[in-house]
Amino acid sequence: MDQLLVLGDCNPDLVISGGQVAPSFGQVEQLVDEARLVIGGSGAITACGAARLGVGTALVSLVGDDHFGRFMLEAVAETGVDVSGCVVDGERPTGVTVVLSRGDDRAILTAPGTIAELSGEHVELDRVRGARHVHVSSYYLQTRLQSSLPDLLAAARAAGASTSLDTNWDPSERWDSGLSSLLPTVGHLFCNEQEAAALGGTDRLARSGTSVVVKRGPQGAALVTRGGTLEAAAPAVRTLDATGAGDSFDAGFIAGLLAGRPAEQCLRLACACGALSTRALGGTAAQPTLDEADGFA
Repeated sequence: MDQLLVLGDCNPDLVISGGQVAPSFGQVEQLVDEARLVIGGSGAITACGAARLGVGTALVSLVGDDHFGRFMLEAVAETGVDVSGCVVDGERPTGVTVVLSRGDDRAILTAPGTIAELSGEHVELDRVRGARHVHVSSYYLQTRLQSSLPDLLAAARAAGASTSLDTNWDPSERWDSGLSSLLPTVGHLFCNEQEAAALGGTDRLARSGTSVVVKRGPQGAALVTRGGTLEAAAPAVRTLDATGAGDSFDAGFIAGLLAGRPAEQCLRLACACGALSTRALGGTAAQPTLDEADGFA
């Protein structure tokens, strides 16, 4: 039985940092300090972060039958995540993201590839029913999965599991795609301040019954429910790269939930995990252990 089942994207990030990372067209060549191929995809980063915290974690995703797909499955498995539920697509390439990193800010260019092609047909219902928590990442990127999520999350909750979903940014900026009707099956909705505003605000979202967890970067986070608002500060760290910090935050919050911690403690643990993950390039290199995160929470 998996403690945590993540339904999400699994694609590499090419993180470029240092120097003038903003490109200039006109065949102008610029030098940067470093380019590194690392574990990417919000789902994969969240899964790796949870495994690092000691949570038994499985990932269901879709990758291509190519170098990037093999790299991802091997690298994620090395962190202790069960990737046996991941599917290899022989027709489409694995998605890839180029991250132009400036410390606590970044620009993101994504070729979706297989990211959008994960569907309910790829998800074993017994696995959903057997998990203690089911988390969905990158809702707006996983377009084929969206129609299956009401049934999948309802099945998880009927089996006694808790659920969560991270919206991430909507490239179309329409900000629905069925999310409103899905919210009653989502125990915790993760988003940042810009995403929450685009979705109509935290109070509106909380009225659906979901608990809204708003990520504020260095300013910490807030948990908004029908009963009120909790806030937590983020520990101060030297930020090298913020790639995947929100996904590590999700992992910390979910780990707290599974451990039965009160909501305020979950929020503090999440803030610690998000902040500590920014100490190295890429989303997983600096993800903390539970003991380390608790030392900063």
